[in-house]
Amino acid sequence: MDEQTRNILEILEEDARIVPEEIAALTGMTVEEVEQKIEYLEKAKIIRQYKTIIDWELAGENYVYAIIELKVQLERKLGYQAIAERLYKFPEVRSVRLLSGEHDISITVRGNSMKQVAFFVAEKIATLDQVQSTATHFVLKTYKENGLILDEPDQVKRLAVSP
Repeated sequence: MDEQTRNILEILEEDARIVPEEIAALTGMTVEEVEQKIEYLEKAKIIRQYKTIIDWELAGENYVYAIIELKVQLERKLGYQAIAERLYKFPEVRSVRLLSGEHDISITVRGNSMKQVAFFVAEKIATLDQVQSTATHFVLKTYKENGLILDEPDQVKRLAVSP
């Protein structure tokens, strides 16, 4: 990958709303070159999606997130891909990752309550033939998401001290 393409990708990863004119100014490319590169990157599926990070708590929504680690038994002649495909089809599942270490797969799940997430794990995940065991970790607070700090401390404003 050339340096210009890498720069465009890093700029877009930082701010998906940035316009080609700004990218051109930052990279020294023409607007047309930037637009052509972005179009190529989208068609090649290198750019998969433009994403917005929402602080649901500030928006007044009380979603519950959990990270569930799974130990799985692979089916004969099938790898991790088969179980991953079953998992990512559930609408509650936000991400699926293959892990090294004690567990094989990690999924991130979103629900409206801890009870809803617990039932999802018990009824839909733990009952899958390939799943040997699960470990559920509820997310208590998110400080940083996809490189964005969500919980920046307020600046302490002191009153001027008068003599």
